[in-house]
Amino acid sequence: MKHIIEKWNRYFPGAELPIVFYYTDEEDQAEQAPVPDSHRCFVCSLASVRQGKSLQFGVEAVTCSGGKRYLGFSQTLRPKFEYFLSYGIPGELEGERYARSPELVAEIMKHQKPFHAPGKYIVFKRLDSVVPGDRPLVAISFANPDILSGLFTLARYDDPRVDAVITPFGAGCATIVTYPYHEGQTDLPRAVIGMFDASARGCVPHDRLTFAVPWQRFLAMVGNMDESFLAGETWSKVRERIKKHGR
Repeated sequence: MKHIIEKWNRYFPGAELPIVFYYTDEEDQAEQAPVPDSHRCFVCSLASVRQGKSLQFGVEAVTCSGGKRYLGFSQTLRPKFEYFLSYGIPGELEGERYARSPELVAEIMKHQKPFHAPGKYIVFKRLDSVVPGDRPLVAISFANPDILSGLFTLARYDDPRVDAVITPFGAGCATIVTYPYHEGQTDLPRAVIGMFDASARGCVPHDRLTFAVPWQRFLAMVGNMDESFLAGETWSKVRERIKKHGR
């Protein structure tokens, strides 16, 4: 892990380290995340992980129904979800207006793959807290535009596909957990840019999006760093700006 962090700091100096997650049935992999007193966006609960605190979440620690679903702890949708995501029901349910109509929401949901958590708990750690025996599934970077540009270009450095990086519609937690988890089950995994969800935006800095990539693909990206554009003159100019404004 040390060499990964060294390379990260070399090309993205001053930038916060990525966080990772994995699933487990064991109760002692990290400190148990506190149970919020009320509804809370799961993305907000990751703020302390990004600062270096490892946390383990069971279903009780996730109070958002969407969070439960997109972390794989539940396969149910809130009642009248198609109206909730669209224009609501006057006098009964306020809609988020993320889709034009309930019918459109229903069509969107047809394309979502079922997701069952492969463990009772999901553990999040910052990269420098990962220890031997941990089995990360996904690496997630909370990145400003400069860092995002570097990760995006690196992700397709050895991949000829124009869609080696995707930006699927979904909740903030879906774009850092569900989608990259599914990508990790494929033969040619892609990276996922996310956190466009307006409901989760208040949980992250104004200039951050997320770049989530299956762990094995992340390791390949790190392995390519020294021979890629990151080691060239063009990136050196961007790197100096990251060093100055990375966080």
